[in-house]
Amino acid sequence: MQIVTTHKNCDFDGLASAVAVTLLYPDTVVVISKAVNPNVKAFLSMHKDVFNIRLPADIDMDTVKRLFVVDVAQWDRLDGMASLQDREDLDIRIWDHHPGQGNIAAGMICQEPIGACITLLIRELQAKNIPLTPIQATLFITGLYEDTGRLTFSTTTAEDARAAAYLLENSADLNIVSRILRPAYREKQREILHKLLASARRLKVNGFYIGIGKIEIHGHVDSLALVVRLIRELLNVDAAIGLFHNPERERCMVIGRSGMDELNIGSIMRHLGGGGHPGAGSALMKGVQPHAIEEMILGLIEGNQQASVRVSDLMSFPVMSVRTGTSMAEVAQLLREKGCTGLPVIDDGALKGVISRRDFKRVRRKNQLAAPVKAFMRDRVFTIAPDKSPAQAVGLMIKHDIGRLPVVEDGQVIGIVTRSDAMLYFYDLLPE
Repeated sequence: MQIVTTHKNCDFDGLASAVAVTLLYPDTVVVISKAVNPNVKAFLSMHKDVFNIRLPADIDMDTVKRLFVVDVAQWDRLDGMASLQDREDLDIRIWDHHPGQGNIAAGMICQEPIGACITLLIRELQAKNIPLTPIQATLFITGLYEDTGRLTFSTTTAEDARAAAYLLENSADLNIVSRILRPAYREKQREILHKLLASARRLKVNGFYIGIGKIEIHGHVDSLALVVRLIRELLNVDAAIGLFHNPERERCMVIGRSGMDELNIGSIMRHLGGGGHPGAGSALMKGVQPHAIEEMILGLIEGNQQASVRVSDLMSFPVMSVRTGTSMAEVAQLLREKGCTGLPVIDDGALKGVISRRDFKRVRRKNQLAAPVKAFMRDRVFTIAPDKSPAQAVGLMIKHDIGRLPVVEDGQVIGIVTRSDAMLYFYDLLPE
């Protein structure tokens, strides 16, 4: 079986690119998350009989032999694909217009800086002379127009324009496109817009005019990206950032929109554990207060954090560690004595894993305390280089829900940085 998927909260570019793959590779099944862009949801509800769209839960992942990924190249931005991540026998192929992003090891990768991912697929459809129906051409140009702002965004290329012309030649209906892409701006979005506008600050940071606002939201609200885009227009700024904090779920959705390539929103959001491209991006941060996120963002735009403070300035060293043969009882005693919440596991200079207090939840019988730490440690370890920024460290910790990162240089652990270390920095509590 072969399937094609795209990122969570699928937009029209992701959907169009996935459908295009089914034309290039017949018998491929489109699999997308249940949570999609509101306009995409409305489109699919009207075209159920035209496009065969499945949910991850509908697929027996053990039968999947080939995986196509479009408009994204990161495992954590896919829905329901975790069981495929460590499959060595899986043939993976990627099309993405966000170069420099991603952690999916694929046998074929087409990753180019271009306005829309569908443009990359149209290139192949043209090369193979694959005919398009009017509805397919209309869907494809909808995805292309959505991601290029109807060919007005600064990321738009000449090839995007040529792809649009090709789709119009194949009977793409712009009247339908206009109806599909009409913003889902309702009373709830109007209320959010007014609140965000009231909270917004207009700042000049590193030569850029930035609009940034923070509000609380409760429950699910559609089209927050539209609100942020309107904030950028109303404040007449180079970029707008919206921080939407849900205190009940202890999470904050960060959405950014930029009108300048020099102010790369996608890069900023990647530092926060999210993603995007120069003009647009988002990140979901858990357990971090909005004012701290705001300081991270402004620091990234200013450049001071990346230029003057590195992980090496925050890390603790020398590193206290245990060996894989150390008993869990000894580890527990060491954690109590030193007042720390976790330790790296190192044998002969090689990092083998990390053990933390939360791993002791799996110790259910007293005799298991005699077991070696290698039986309970997490051997999938995320590390960071000493020259990275504190914001990058926080982004990794939030993205992977971990509290510490071994700092590795030339294959050796030279220090460790914790979430507390990084957050103390952002709260300006570090000693002079």
